[in-house]
Amino acid sequence: MTALPADVSIVVPTFNEADNIHELLSRISDAIPAGTRAEVVFADDSTDRTCEVVREEAAYSPVPVILHHRPVPEGGLGGAVVEGIARASAPWIVVIDADLQHPPELIPELIARGEATGAELVVASRYAAGGDRGGLDGGYRKLVSSTSTLVTKSLFPRALSGLTDPMSGFFAIRRTAVDRASTEDEGLQPLGYKILLELAVRCRPRGIAEVPYAFGERHAGESKSTAREGMRFLRHLITLRTADPRARAVVFGLIGLSGFVPNLALLWLLTTWAPGLHYAPAEIIANQAGLLWNFALIDSFVYRNQRRHRRRDVRLLSFAAVGNIDLLARIPLAALLIGTGGMTALPATALAMAIVFTARFLVVDRWLYRRLQKRPPATTTRPTPDPVPDPIPDPLG
Repeated sequence: MTALPADVSIVVPTFNEADNIHELLSRISDAIPAGTRAEVVFADDSTDRTCEVVREEAAYSPVPVILHHRPVPEGGLGGAVVEGIARASAPWIVVIDADLQHPPELIPELIARGEATGAELVVASRYAAGGDRGGLDGGYRKLVSSTSTLVTKSLFPRALSGLTDPMSGFFAIRRTAVDRASTEDEGLQPLGYKILLELAVRCRPRGIAEVPYAFGERHAGESKSTAREGMRFLRHLITLRTADPRARAVVFGLIGLSGFVPNLALLWLLTTWAPGLHYAPAEIIANQAGLLWNFALIDSFVYRNQRRHRRRDVRLLSFAAVGNIDLLARIPLAALLIGTGGMTALPATALAMAIVFTARFLVVDRWLYRRLQKRPPATTTRPTPDPVPDPIPDPLG
């Protein structure tokens, strides 16, 4: 441990990176300028020998090392980064991958750029002038990277303004910016391995700067970019974009419209295969298909972080009840608007649908998926280290 607080904490999320640890620590040690107090925080989800190798290498590392092996890898590598930040002591936090596709030699330049510009976030960019993404394997990964970057910037034009590489995993951020997110109702809620997007949107850093770099080839091990991670990234995008109630209402409505597809498909099947079935019960049965469709999308994407206080079966039955009440309320309400309001059928039906939709959204948003009381912030203070001597202490256990 250092006698004085570190100037920079280097957080490294790891998953089965045993063969990269020696080279990574060696290059980090060589990159840190004389007189700079640094520490390396490994936040580990590995199932191989990574923890053992970190312990072995830490005994000889000139830079102090903290190792935290997570018993439950919640939130993927993004969750590991957040837990690593909680164990960091410095005002500047650098996040870097363990596979050496991010050059550790750039760490001092990231900090220097932040100090020179006053920016709270400095991103190593593959797309800034002078950068290169050659380390991406093949045209497919390059296409995925470019498409993901374009979609992300289009969804968050203000939060990511001036940022050419929102998908970068190599950046420096001031602790003051991270702490700002902990005062929000939801705090940091990472999912998957694209933690920069989470920090840029929720922390609202005051000033963003970039440093171009060449994305290198993996030193050892296998890429963590998989189809499953792609789906987690998509869910994360939707969760971030729907943090605002107005955006949630729009997505809620779009998902509701998409529910007409399974609704009409089942209605067609029922009326085709059972021509004697009356339209009313056929429509009621078909409506359940649309409700199931809507629930699956809304529960999995829009309200992923608000599901813990109710069991899935309770959420489903409650959602179905609200949806069926919606169905029963539209016609009487339209009739009331026509009979007492002097409206014609078309505007009365449209107004009834708008009123019922608003009520349905409010019930689902404010009651079924109500926000729980905010949990205590996890990153504002660093707990006192365990007094038991340990060459690589984990302050949080």
